[in-house]
Parts: sequence; C-alpha cells; structure tokens
Amino acid sequence: MANLKVKIYKMEFENPVFTAAGPGAKDGDLCVEAVKGGAGGLVTKTISVDPAPVPRPCMGKTNSGFLNTELWSELPKEQWIEKEYKRAKEAGVPMIVSMGYTADQIKKVAPLVKPYADAVELSTHYVGTDIAPIVDAMKAAKAALDCPVFMKMSPHTDIQKIAKALEEAGADGLVMINSLGPCMAIDVDSGYPIMGSEKGYGWLSGSPIRPVAIRNIYDASKVINIPIIGVGGVTSGRDAAEMLMAGASAVEVCTEAILKGPKVYGKIAKELDEFLDSHGYKDVNEIIGLAHKKADDRHFRTNAIPPVVDQDLCIKCGQCKISCVYDAIEIGDELVIDSDKCFGCGLCVTRCPKGALSIQYV
Repeated sequence: MANLKVKIYKMEFENPVFTAAGPGAKDGDLCVEAVKGGAGGLVTKTISVDPAPVPRPCMGKTNSGFLNTELWSELPKEQWIEKEYKRAKEAGVPMIVSMGYTADQIKKVAPLVKPYADAVELSTHYVGTDIAPIVDAMKAAKAALDCPVFMKMSPHTDIQKIAKALEEAGADGLVMINSLGPCMAIDVDSGYPIMGSEKGYGWLSGSPIRPVAIRNIYDASKVINIPIIGVGGVTSGRDAAEMLMAGASAVEVCTEAILKGPKVYGKIAKELDEFLDSHGYKDVNEIIGLAHKKADDRHFRTNAIPPVVDQDLCIKCGQCKISCVYDAIEIGDELVIDSDKCFGCGLCVTRCPKGALSIQYV
C-alpha cells in the first residue's frame, strides 16, 4: 500500500481525491457522505450573495459527455452559514469553501465563510483575456480572509499567461478546469434542447473534457510555483494519476460522483493506490509533476515505430484490426503487425482492452 497523503499549505489530506464545487457537495449531509465514501477533502458547492435561480431540467447524460445548466448553490448563504458548513465540518477533513463570482459579491460573502474555511475556491467562470475581473475578485477575498485563496480557471489557450499573472497578483493556488461551453444537446424525439436554460445551452463536463484539463494543468504548472488542484473528467485511479503527473497536487471529482454516488471517491482513491503499487511507487507525491520530469526524454519524430505485442495478454478480439486503416494487422494463431505497412499511429494501443499492445512514446 502506497502513501496517499498529500499536504497543501497547512491542510493535510488522507488522499488527494476531493469533492468538487457541484451537486456532489450540495449540502452538509452530502459532504459528510462523501467523506464516508472515501473523499480525502471537501470542496463545497459554490455560494454567492443570493441563491441560484437554477433552470430546469439542469443535468443530462449524453453519449458525448455530461451537460448541465447548474449555477451556484440553490440554498441561501444564510443556510450555509447557519447549518451546512457546520455539518460538513463534522466530516473531519479539510474544507475548501467555494464562492463566487464578482469582487462586489465576494466582499459580502467572504467574511461570512471565514470561520469555516480552511481555504477558499473562487469561481469566476471567466473566459476572457483581461484578467482584471479575476484579480479584483481574488483581492476582495484575500482582504477578508487569512486562509489560502485558490482561483478556479476556465480552459484557455493562453493559460500560462493568465496563470502567471494570477500568481503574481497573489493567488495561493489554482483549480482547473471549469466545464466547457456553452454547448447544446437536442432531444431528437421531441426536438427540444435537453437543458432548461433560456437558450437551451449547457456546459460540458465528465471524461470528454479531461484532455483539455490535462493540457491546461500541464502548461500552467510549467510556469507557476503555487499548487494546482485538478478537476475535469476524473473517473478512475488512472485518471487521477494522469492529472497528478500533469502537475496537480490533488484532484476534484464532480460528474462521476453525480453519476455513481459518494462511494466513488473511495473507489478512485483505492484504484490510485493500486496503480501506485503496480508501478513501484511508494508515495503518491512521487508522481506529482512526473510528466514534466519525463519531458527531456521525449523526442519529436515522424518515423513509424510499430507497437510490440504481448501474445499472452492478447485475446484476439479484433478491435485493433478493425480500426487499422493501414491494414497492418493480421490475426491468426498470433496477432502480427506488418512493420512495412504500420504507420505507427498508436491507435491500436489505445484500443486494446487488455493492454496487450505497447508503443514507444519517446
């Protein structure tokens, strides 16, 4: 069993799998259930000055990911202050309080959460290039609080510039990424959008956005020295490991917890532990930022190197052959890859359900 404990500032977590600021942490009782289910830390649902007027329907699973029109908490801030935070604190793990959105709103909310927050996460859902609104919101929080302030970031092609500017402005850490959007899905039986928002739009989350999150975390962590908490499409221990390797110090789980319930946090932590054991890691901190350490070993190439086949693992299911547009795979008594035809695209490696194929990534 590997050591899963992580420390972020003065907060010590039994494992790096947290709730996210969404329906999976919608009130104190569900926060407690999340910790019983194995969450190592809590991030509570975002609150603001007024309760959110959430459109209905507001959540939907599609074959392309999870759509939502969720806003901030539908519960009034007074209920959080008087009841929900106190109940969540009974779980006995560090609690990061999420709040939003503008500087004026945060000036009103931040003093109220101060007694309960081990840290705060500020959600701005900002996608512009002028970071002044984000910095103003952050400064409003820091003026009222004496705990770490983490800024939740939307995905951006210029993420390094924004991340560095926030660090220089005083952010204690970043959380990335927010859901993507706006997006849209239509119920083809009725012709209506499945989201109840004014325009029928929603925001995409779940596993489809994980590659976007990985890129943002990887790029941002190259240029900043403050910690990053990763969020966006973590469904398994291997997903968590990938996010940590990109540079995150911990991960948050949102969509998977909505779909699978609060026991999913412990499942992911257990799978992460099993992954570490199977790869000879004694401590989860060994893999944080590992992809950066491997970067110097990588070499850009355009020549094909065919995958290697482990015949003992191959079940001859034929998935690799079906998707090989180069007709380089034959399946008889053994799976054979024609090195003259193989383009070295790597698709077959990622398609194999048993891990029987491997390719050179450096």
